[in-house]
Amino acid sequence: MSTTLVFQSDFDSFEEWHALLAPRLPGVRICRMDEVTEPASVRYALTWKPPQGFFAQYPNLKLLVNLGAGVDALVARDDLPAIPITRVSDPDMARMMASYVLFAVLRYARDIPAFERAQRERRWHYLHPRLPSSIRVGVLGLGELGARAAQELTRQGFDVRGWSRSAKQLPAVNCFHGLDQLDGFLGGCDILVVMLPLTPHTQGILDARRLALLPPGSCLINVSRGAVVDQPALTAALASGQIAEATLDVFDREPLPPEDPLWALDNVLITPHMASIAIPASAAAQIAENILRLERGDPLLHVIDPARGY
Repeated sequence: MSTTLVFQSDFDSFEEWHALLAPRLPGVRICRMDEVTEPASVRYALTWKPPQGFFAQYPNLKLLVNLGAGVDALVARDDLPAIPITRVSDPDMARMMASYVLFAVLRYARDIPAFERAQRERRWHYLHPRLPSSIRVGVLGLGELGARAAQELTRQGFDVRGWSRSAKQLPAVNCFHGLDQLDGFLGGCDILVVMLPLTPHTQGILDARRLALLPPGSCLINVSRGAVVDQPALTAALASGQIAEATLDVFDREPLPPEDPLWALDNVLITPHMASIAIPASAAAQIAENILRLERGDPLLHVIDPARGY
């Protein structure tokens, strides 16, 4: 019986992934979920938000690869098999995220929204540029992607601070950790970048009380998961001007419904969950390497802990 890798995603190109993985895994049949003819031959699954009942079809599944860095949709399920789960950890993915964060931070640091509004009104409006070192940028979450974004911001000369659950050290970043330091961290952020994974510990961590700790007129950028932030509380803070501007790539419901009040706020930039995605050309080698490691009995790379949620 041949060995099979089953691919399942409504958002990714099977043809592209197949073309990149097949040469690296010559002994493995790679097919879509509806093309599996021998369910018992399926040893590997490459998925993004698989449907309910997906795992039960494959009794010999040995490895689950999540097509992305965020695994909250997987670990929240009640049907996960007791097998290793790995996530994509891709330099191009980290670079893409860092570039989006830098774009959003620079847009606020250079007061671009004010110039956009002035242009719509045909009004010449001069604001003197600020030194990056005078702008405090906080990165909430210093995992692989958050740390990369924080380092890029320091390279641009911003006053960067970061917060994580456990203690971390990054060059030129003022690091905070633990819930007891979170309030103080938030109070010193002119621009807050939310990069926490969604776990039971982080869901709603930015509630109305904590959002109110941000300095009046601050800006918020969320590129992690919508449910990390209390969305109605954020909407109210933006409507009142407590938070001056927001760039939001993620939401508590996606797609964001047309009737959601965030759409009507002219101080909000909305993008459709595209700040960073898995890049097949650079991630395929890592995925193939993990499959080969599994076959050799070597330790796997980028294994997630379902109990921790990342």
